[in-house]
Amino acid sequence: MKLGVFTVLYGQLSLEEALDTIAAKGVEAVEIGCGGYPGNKHCNPHELLKDEAKLQAFKHAIDSRSMTISALSAHGNMLHPQKDIAQAFHDDLIATIDLAAKLGVPVVNTFSGCPGDHEGAKYPNWPIAPWPNDFTEVLNWQWSEKVIPYWKEVGKYAEERGIKIGLELHGGFSVHSPATLLRLREAVGDVIGANLDPSHMWWQGIDPVQAIRILGRENAIHHFHAKDTTIDPINVNMHGVTDMQPYTKMLDRAWQFRTVGYGHDAKTWADIISELRLVGYDYVISIEHEDGLMSIDEGFTKAVQALQPLLMKEPLGEMWWV
Repeated sequence: MKLGVFTVLYGQLSLEEALDTIAAKGVEAVEIGCGGYPGNKHCNPHELLKDEAKLQAFKHAIDSRSMTISALSAHGNMLHPQKDIAQAFHDDLIATIDLAAKLGVPVVNTFSGCPGDHEGAKYPNWPIAPWPNDFTEVLNWQWSEKVIPYWKEVGKYAEERGIKIGLELHGGFSVHSPATLLRLREAVGDVIGANLDPSHMWWQGIDPVQAIRILGRENAIHHFHAKDTTIDPINVNMHGVTDMQPYTKMLDRAWQFRTVGYGHDAKTWADIISELRLVGYDYVISIEHEDGLMSIDEGFTKAVQALQPLLMKEPLGEMWWV
């Protein structure tokens, strides 16, 4: 396993400055935002695909620091019912897939997207209960008319270029749980897998270790994010886990993102790392920092310090004691 980081946390720095800061922490891999919600401050695929000199400079910035790119990311809502919004996200995703293929990066991370409730809708609709029956009707329409057809097309495009799609299981999008990921994977194929982030499992009430077991048995984990979550035992009784308060209202929210080790202890994270290896995931653990109680540098540094002793980096040997 290698320790990596999603570089968007250093979007205020140039690519070279960000890489120097990251490398100084002993991190070996980077996940780079290429559009969509994370933006493209460090990597604009539309530009790099058209300018060979810029592409070579980008590659040199990574290679000269002995780092690897674990994934390119273009998180967006390509199924947004407003066509111009959806098209912009789609264009970023396709350009990111093309760039990943050119760079030899095996995974592109994104969201599944979430459609509206009919062809004339203006905003996404995320059904979370089967009744009243309208909700089930909306969900069935979304999957049959939007989610599966879109990902069949894009999944084929990615597969033809040797790229795997890592969908982040994020609330508010059609694929947000192990079951919904496997549903889409069954319809589209093995090109679809998870960019599994335990923080989004915890607030939904899903045990990340069990999520890893479920998805790992299907070889359906393409990438992994390291981010923590804490659930407030009092506020959750007021607001529930679908708390819609702004993330800035940290005293009042039912849950909030934390840096690794500040939501769950080292034993829990050791169990997560062990489960990943148990199911055959021996790739990058990519830190994502979204802790509202810590600065960027402090949150990132603490995550590195928490994870470095837990990673298993050496190849598996034979069970000499058997």
